[in-house]
Amino acid sequence: MATVKTAISIPEDLFEGLEIASKELKISRSQVFALAVKDFLRERENRRMLDQLNRVYADRPDEKEQEYLERMKARYRKIIEGEW
Repeated sequence: MATVKTAISIPEDLFEGLEIASKELKISRSQVFALAVKDFLRERENRRMLDQLNRVYADRPDEKEQEYLERMKARYRKIIEGEW
């Protein structure tokens, strides 16, 4: 996979924490950043999907749809009761 060099600025205390973590994990700072960005993007996509699902399921049936659902429930109940 191709890599791209980039320059970023971060607070010094964050950089120090990065140095410690990369040494403990025995991976480069670049790898730590790549892992962090990968996790960030995955979490962002998960939040987007959750927001979409919440919008879809927040949509309640209108009055006509609700009446139809009630008729279908009643019909289904009659079918089930007739089978038992």
